[in-house]
Amino acid sequence: MAKRRPNGGGTVTKRKDGRYQGAAYVTDTDGHRVRKFVYGSTYDETAEKLSKLQDQERNGVPVPSRSWKVGEWLSYWLEQIIKPNREHNTYLKYESKIRLYLVPHLGKKPLIRLTPAQLRTFMAALNREGVPAATRFEVLRVLRNALNRARREEIITRNVAELVDMPKVSKQERKPWTAKEAITFLRTARAHRLYAACVLVLVLGLRRSEVLGLRWQDIDFDNDQFTPVKQVQREDDGLVLKALKTDSSQAALPMPKFCADALEERRYLQGLERHIAGADWHQKEDEDLVFSERNGGMIEPRGFSRSFEALVKRAKVRPVTVRLARHTCGTLLAFLKVHPKVAQAILRHSQISMTMDIYTHVVDEDQRDAATLLADLLKGDPSGG
Repeated sequence: MAKRRPNGGGTVTKRKDGRYQGAAYVTDTDGHRVRKFVYGSTYDETAEKLSKLQDQERNGVPVPSRSWKVGEWLSYWLEQIIKPNREHNTYLKYESKIRLYLVPHLGKKPLIRLTPAQLRTFMAALNREGVPAATRFEVLRVLRNALNRARREEIITRNVAELVDMPKVSKQERKPWTAKEAITFLRTARAHRLYAACVLVLVLGLRRSEVLGLRWQDIDFDNDQFTPVKQVQREDDGLVLKALKTDSSQAALPMPKFCADALEERRYLQGLERHIAGADWHQKEDEDLVFSERNGGMIEPRGFSRSFEALVKRAKVRPVTVRLARHTCGTLLAFLKVHPKVAQAILRHSQISMTMDIYTHVVDEDQRDAATLLADLLKGDPSGG
C-alpha cells in the first residue's frame, strides 16, 4: 500500500509495471492549473521528484505548457525573437549555425531533458568531424543565447549550455599595415574610382558599411567635419540603407584635409559618372550616396571587399582585410601631422594620452620611406595606379 502523504503533498502510487508514479497540480506557462506526473523506480525516488516539482510551484516557477524539442525551440527563437529584433547579418549567422550543426545533432532531443553530458558529446562529435574551434565556439554561444531566452520565458529552469566549457580558440594576432604598407596601397589605389573610400577606411578607420552608407549631406566641407548616419547592409529584399546602431556612432567627426581632398575628387568623378549614365542613373533623392555604382545604385559590401582585395594584390603589400586595414588609421593620422586633439576625436579616445601613445610610437625603420611615399601621394598625381 502506498505511503500516505500530507494534504497538498500530491500522490504517489505504484503502477502495474512495478514503477511508481507521482502526481500534483501545478501552474503551467499559460497560467493554467494542470496535473503533472513524475516517475521513479522506487517510492522515495518518486517522492523526491514530486517534492522538487512542488518546490518549483511554491517558488512561482511554472512548468512548460508544451514539450519543446530542441529543434522546435531553436526555430521559434530564430524566427520570432531574433529575426524581428536583431540585424539581418546576425540572423543569418545564427541561422547557419542552427541549420548546419545544432538541428542535425540535437534537434529531436527534448528541451527540458537536455543535459551537459549530451552537449559535451555533441561538441566532441563536431571536433571529430573537423569543425574548426572558432566555429564550435560560435555554435555553443548561439545555443547558450537560445537557452537563456528559454529560461527567461520559464520553459526551462537552467541553461545547461553554460555548464559546458567553451572550445579554446587560438587567436592568431594579425597586425594592421605599417605606414609604409598603407601608403604604398593608397598610391596604387590612387586612380581607382573608389580611392576616396579606401582613404576613409585607412585614415578615419570607418567600417565598410559606414563608408558605403556615407551621403553628401553628411559632409560639411566648410567646417571640415562629417557625421556618419547611415550604413549599407544586405537583407532578404536586397541592399538597404539603415541607420547606424548607436547615437555615439553618429557623432560629428573632424575631417583632415587629405580626406577632404579625396572626397572632392570623388564628387567630381561621380558627376562624370552621372552624366555618362544619363537616364540610366538610379539613385533616390534621399540617398545621395558618396560611393555608388556607376549607375548610382548602392555598392554591395562584399563587392567593395573584393575590389579592395584586388587593389591589395596589385599593390603587392601584405594581404589584410578591410576590417583589419582600418586599424591603421592612428598611424596614418600621425604621419599626416593631424593635430593630436583632432586625432583623439577621430579615434574616439577618451584621453589624449591614448592618442599620444600612438603618435610617439610610429617611428620605425620604415619611417623615411613612408614619409617619401606620402609626400608623393600628397602631390595629387592620380597616376599611381
